Amino acid sequence: MRVKNKLKKNSEFLISENPQVDVASNNGLTKRTSLFPALQSRNYRLYIFGQFISVIGTWLQIVSQGWLVLHLSDSPIVVGVIAALSTIPTLLFSLFGGVIVDRFEKKKVLFFTQIANMVLALTLSVLTLTNVVTVPAIGIIALLMGTVNAVDAPARQSIISTLVNKDQLASGIALNSSIFNAARAIGPGIAGILIASLGTGVSFLLNGISYLAIIIALRFITINEKRTVNNTPPLEAIKDGINYSFTHPVIRILIIFTGVLSVFGWSYSTMMPVIAKNVFHLDAQGLGYLYSATGLGALTATFIVGRYSIKTSPVVLIAAGNVMFSVSIILFAVTSSFILALPLLFFIGMGLLSQAATINTFIQRILKNEYRGRVMSLYVLMFLGLAPFGNFEVGWITERIGISFALILNGSIVLLFGLIVFSYKNKIRQAYQHYKRVNGEANTLNN
Repeated sequence: MRVKNKLKKNSEFLISENPQVDVASNNGLTKRTSLFPALQSRNYRLYIFGQFISVIGTWLQIVSQGWLVLHLSDSPIVVGVIAALSTIPTLLFSLFGGVIVDRFEKKKVLFFTQIANMVLALTLSVLTLTNVVTVPAIGIIALLMGTVNAVDAPARQSIISTLVNKDQLASGIALNSSIFNAARAIGPGIAGILIASLGTGVSFLLNGISYLAIIIALRFITINEKRTVNNTPPLEAIKDGINYSFTHPVIRILIIFTGVLSVFGWSYSTMMPVIAKNVFHLDAQGLGYLYSATGLGALTATFIVGRYSIKTSPVVLIAAGNVMFSVSIILFAVTSSFILALPLLFFIGMGLLSQAATINTFIQRILKNEYRGRVMSLYVLMFLGLAPFGNFEVGWITERIGISFALILNGSIVLLFGLIVFSYKNKIRQAYQHYKRVNGEANTLNN
């Protein structure tokens, strides 16, 4: 009764206010896109195609950068430091990025960020191809790209709601995640081949060119975006967004757990070049196989979330993913078999993305639209901005104690916090049921 009264009191938080977008479709297209209704939207199809090409390029750079830094420094902690530099700006500036996203057209914001990242990627390519690249130079470019991404990431998260209607939103978010992880499955394998045959400089060059895909897609997307005029000073607007998120009965819990996943869950991937070289004695192509196994698992998870997130309580998907990740990462930490490592990495990726995609989808479905940019910037801050702490932590422990201990420790911490989130299962489940009732009434009224 106490929970129900609190939910009733906070019912205004649980009404989805995503703008409706008229989408032209036909019966044939509807049948082919029944699994992911968001594909019925022309705008969304254009965006997701450009996104797919661009993110493949991003993974080329991620893998190549880690391998190049390890080659130049031969130090796991330096690999972690450079990875951290690419995400520190998210910690510092993503909340301001959310204010920008709420005040300007998301399409124009993305145009700017894509062009800026393209210039930086091409600069790194030139430095590498001319053999003048250094670790400090890589660090500076990583820091600059991270600064751009502090605005880009909230914009990418928020623009989905302008490309689809409310009924297609969960599908659109899940597909956006699946595209990222399809690229994650494909990109590292390509990167491994490119590094081995043509060098890291070519990978950076192709990443720079790949930004053209999303830039061209944005050019042909037509959005009639409704923006709320807000003249509130930036710091006050940020405070308002934080207050909204942390007084929300569900978003608060999910945002905190996102931070835990960022620091102790995703950080394992930073050490993949070290694991490939020192544990499995692999070359760059072998590193690509390890990343691809994780990406395939993550891709599988996003299809599951996209298919069942509407009908299944988020508690179930989060709990299942939590156990799957934690057990798999601990087993991965103690195996020296490359053959056993691949399926374990598959389940690691599947477990992490089951949690992350469910959290992202549910938050976006229940938040108020005027707070979308700021809430998603807070989500990005927790998801990416806290990553430097995880990168430093896993690099420091790996260098002083060993990679196995680091992975076991982090997997155990994620499992512990997953159990804490699960202890709130009744509150989350009842909030979810309340949301479905409210959303059903809203849909009836709209119809």
